[in-house]
Amino acid sequence: MRAIYAWGMHDPRRAVAERFRPFGTTIFAEMTRLANEAGAINLSQGFPDFDGPQFVREEAKRAIDEGHNQYAPMIGVPQLTRALADSWRELTGIEIEPAVHVTVTSGCTEALAAAFLGLCNPGEEVILFEPYYDSYRACCAMAGAIPRFVALRPPPPGAPDDAPFVFDEDELRAAFSDRTRAILINTPHNPTGKVFTQAELACIADLCRKFDVIAICDEVYEHLTYGAKHIRMATLEGMFERTLTLSSLGKTHSLTGWKIGWAIGPAHLSAAVRSAHQFLTYAVATPLQHAAARAIRDGGDAVADLRSHYERARDFLCGVLRDLGLRVFTPAGTYFLLADHTPLGLGDDVEFCRYLTTQVKVAAIPPSAFYEHKELGRPLVRFAFCKKMETLERAADRLRTLAK
Repeated sequence: MRAIYAWGMHDPRRAVAERFRPFGTTIFAEMTRLANEAGAINLSQGFPDFDGPQFVREEAKRAIDEGHNQYAPMIGVPQLTRALADSWRELTGIEIEPAVHVTVTSGCTEALAAAFLGLCNPGEEVILFEPYYDSYRACCAMAGAIPRFVALRPPPPGAPDDAPFVFDEDELRAAFSDRTRAILINTPHNPTGKVFTQAELACIADLCRKFDVIAICDEVYEHLTYGAKHIRMATLEGMFERTLTLSSLGKTHSLTGWKIGWAIGPAHLSAAVRSAHQFLTYAVATPLQHAAARAIRDGGDAVADLRSHYERARDFLCGVLRDLGLRVFTPAGTYFLLADHTPLGLGDDVEFCRYLTTQVKVAAIPPSAFYEHKELGRPLVRFAFCKKMETLERAADRLRTLAK
């Protein structure tokens, strides 16, 4: 103990590698911990409070009992990679080869890390839209890539409730250079709920072709849209060969704890992902992959039912927050919504979320954690509506005390 103390390992600033020091503990863990301590209803972290389809869970049990309990192939069990290839063909019209173009990962978060580590050299630049899912910034740090930021800005006052966040095309063009290796597009977008349009994706695609840039597309909410059409970047002309599409099982089948994700892309980009994946997790839980294959093949009705539930949940929570005087930005996709909390006069986003969690007993996320330019997130608050209606109704009763 004396030697460790003398070396300074008691100091967490010395124990943590420099690349991770700016990030601390993820905001999701912090707010869930605070929610648990306060006895708050957790609308911060994006996990459902109900299980995924029973037939998928039964398939996992069957796979265990049938002996599928040893290491899976590094790229994924054949049943799952084939199911993903078949689904991709149905969704895009593009024929792919499972053994060449599909890689199964430990959730989309690992797919992101493998993509950054496999594709980016230190000093190369990656364009990120802000607000961003917090692991994007950490993935840049792990790979030694330099992030360049383009803001998604809320619609102006007086715009319709369902008006989307937008980016400035000139700002986007200025972010591209001969140092740009990749751009990360998250659509449908967490946390704004934005679904990128055909015109927006075409603008991005033109710049990718002009500057020879890879498009890394995080599409984990691809099936959770409400009246908006999800368009895959890989389907745009000339883009399949420079696009890596990432997704996962957890969001669309309410099985976030299974951590089954995947990357789909051309042979050269898939090889880059696999070069890192083999040294990160190597393989993903074998019986859960067998069950995931069943979910992808036969889960269409369950996903449609889930989407209908989330649309009702979205509309309910948006209505509650508007009644309290917040400006709510109705999301076109995902299971998150952003609102402007400033009419309540309870400080910035961190102060507001702490008050909400400890005093009102409803936890939400302060979105400045998802911005490089923190001032853009301070007027906002993020709520997750991936909950049972009775959970949201209990949360609504608590939230209404803000009006008293």
